[in-house]
Amino acid sequence: MRKAIVVQRNDPNADEAENERKLAELKELAHASDYTVVGSMVQSRYPDRKYQVGRGKVEELAELVEALEAEKVIFNNQLSTTQIYNISETCKCEVMDRFQLILEIFAARATTRRAKLQVELAKLQYELPKAKSIVSLLKKEERPGFMGLGGYEDSYEQDIKKRIVRIRTELMHSCKGSESLRTFRHERGFSLVALAGYTNAGKSTLFQLLVKEGTIVEDMLFTTLSPTTRSLTINQRKVLLTDTVGFIEDLPHWMVDAFRSTLDEIFLADMILLVVDMSDPVDVIRQKLAVSHDIFWKRTGGATIVTALNKTDLLPDEQLQEKLDAISYLAPNPVMISAVSGQGIDELKQLLYKKLPKWEHSHISIPMSEEGMSMVSWLYDEGIVHSIEYGDSIIMEIEARNEIIQKVKQFEISSE
Repeated sequence: MRKAIVVQRNDPNADEAENERKLAELKELAHASDYTVVGSMVQSRYPDRKYQVGRGKVEELAELVEALEAEKVIFNNQLSTTQIYNISETCKCEVMDRFQLILEIFAARATTRRAKLQVELAKLQYELPKAKSIVSLLKKEERPGFMGLGGYEDSYEQDIKKRIVRIRTELMHSCKGSESLRTFRHERGFSLVALAGYTNAGKSTLFQLLVKEGTIVEDMLFTTLSPTTRSLTINQRKVLLTDTVGFIEDLPHWMVDAFRSTLDEIFLADMILLVVDMSDPVDVIRQKLAVSHDIFWKRTGGATIVTALNKTDLLPDEQLQEKLDAISYLAPNPVMISAVSGQGIDELKQLLYKKLPKWEHSHISIPMSEEGMSMVSWLYDEGIVHSIEYGDSIIMEIEARNEIIQKVKQFEISSE
């Protein structure tokens, strides 16, 4: 693994616990990108225009880089092109900020054509406002390779804009395909449920438990980048469950937009299963829930949200109840679970079933004939058969989506 030093500048009077949490998340991100964090440095001050932290702190950082033989310095704060240049010149090693680190992780884990396009789009959007200064610095210092460029030209900014347009067009066509696939899945009688939540909340472990299938589950951020969908049957209702990319703190809007087609698996779902790590401090849980709802707001079309309060096996019941009381207004339809021990999973399934889009009930009488038997077989495939009696005709009590009920309307038995 590559050696890295993480750096964070905190605003004066900022909350200390929040600062510590953000630095811990940066270390996890570095680990997820195959870095070994050999040192860390924190400074409280307002940002310096040239170095983000103070000049003296950068010189101190350079000594630490040399002593620990670090290959990279990773800042938690967003850096300007000039700041990256100045710090790398002083420390004599590569420098990146948190957003470049996230893009590096995404690029390494993108496997599908759509995921690779999303990563490239996010990179281009990150580079666009820096394009002029990147080219200016490259020309000034004749340093091909700086900021990942192999060369430069005056049209660099225009090239970025043209490429962004082309990628957005391709992704838009890809989104239309996703909408068609969603419609097809509904027509096949599937309800769509998306697992959502912050990284390391236990989404992939819960997904594995629900579909009883091996998926990659590691104690690492962004284990799931490309959405994974599997079928699940709950009380004879067919459900497609999708594991989605996890949220992280302070994700800029341009990055959320770049990965929108991935997040569409959440936005287009009938139901969102929001997974929460109950072992986090209350204020952290509250903040993560608020950000999650902010992402869902105006994008989900009123999908039902079920909140899976995970990792309850790590806390005593009294503490869990106190936390639930504190976050209840942000946790619709809560269920206490442990995706590791399986505790609460049956209750979660029953709540999911209860909240699925409603199907209609009907009593029908169909002819006892070859065609009638074919219809029985079809109804078993497309809906739920609660009862069936064979006689001169076939009497059935069924539950199905409206399209199916309409097709057998002529056989319905009057309730009068």
